[in-house]
Amino acid sequence: MKKRLLSLMMILTLSAAMVGCGNKAASTDATDDAANAEVTADGKVYKVGIVQYVDDASLNQIVANLEGQLDELGKENGCTFEYEDYYYNGQADATTINQIVTELINDEVDVLVPIATPTAMICQSATEDNQIPVVFAAVSDPESAGLVASNDAPGANVTGTSDALNTQAVFDLIFEQDRDISKVGLLYDKSQDASTGPIKEAKAILDAAGVEYVEKTGTSNDEVMLAADALVAAGVDAVFTPTDNTIMKCELAIYEKFIDAGIPHYCGADSFALNGAYLGYGVNYATLGKETANMVAQVLVDGKNPAELPVKLLDNGTATVNTETAAALKLDYDKLRDMCDGFVEVQTAEEFE
Repeated sequence: MKKRLLSLMMILTLSAAMVGCGNKAASTDATDDAANAEVTADGKVYKVGIVQYVDDASLNQIVANLEGQLDELGKENGCTFEYEDYYYNGQADATTINQIVTELINDEVDVLVPIATPTAMICQSATEDNQIPVVFAAVSDPESAGLVASNDAPGANVTGTSDALNTQAVFDLIFEQDRDISKVGLLYDKSQDASTGPIKEAKAILDAAGVEYVEKTGTSNDEVMLAADALVAAGVDAVFTPTDNTIMKCELAIYEKFIDAGIPHYCGADSFALNGAYLGYGVNYATLGKETANMVAQVLVDGKNPAELPVKLLDNGTATVNTETAAALKLDYDKLRDMCDGFVEVQTAEEFE
């Protein structure tokens, strides 16, 4: 997947003739042609603005499958979904993401596709007046985030796909793996909306089970590494992290700390396991990317109203186990297979193939 990693400095220094991703034609004629190209010989051209929150394995997987499915849907419907010039990665910087969204609105995109909750909230705010359709991907709790009135009836110009986590199912796996567990670490970024609900649920589950927990948070790579060290020092038996993008992008830097300490890390996405954690549980992000593309097509091609298009909630029952980490921790994961709808084995890598 081609990456267009855009820094705030780059955005703020863009000239009026060079808006977009930097690979648009600079000539006036080319710019006019792009602006006026509403219809091609093959059918209508739709401008799809994709705003990725941060560069990590899960979100990269979503974007790759979103773009691939848009290509397929374009062939099926005799139209073109133009996204190459309208894809940006905000690198978890709110100021940068706000500027990106402004640029996309100025480019008169037909739809905004924000990946993850923070980008979705920025897109929602930016489209309150212009009502450009917003189809988000990987928002864990759209209702609590205030993105939709309800998942069944969003009520405005915003809808999309959710990667809501079944926290109880994750802890069922934790308790089955270690029936004598007595202390669990909770590792997350307290500023991530996606973590708020699952952490609250985790505390309730642990309280009901009479299991002690230690809570550590971090908002940067250095803080997350210190938090991981603190959990090791606290002697936790396992660590739980929800679908938290801050921890996700740090996983490659911390997973060996937990392995060395004999601590399995259970997480809310398959990409954590790909990056070294023992087990990731949740939705299939490749499928989520494709379903997001399907919803984009429903809005643009079929004329569906986002206000009436229900949020897509994916089945949440696939466990992804890192076999290298399992071997290092001397854990038998076969007993967990029958507890999951899907079971995937991976080895440590930076990206899904």
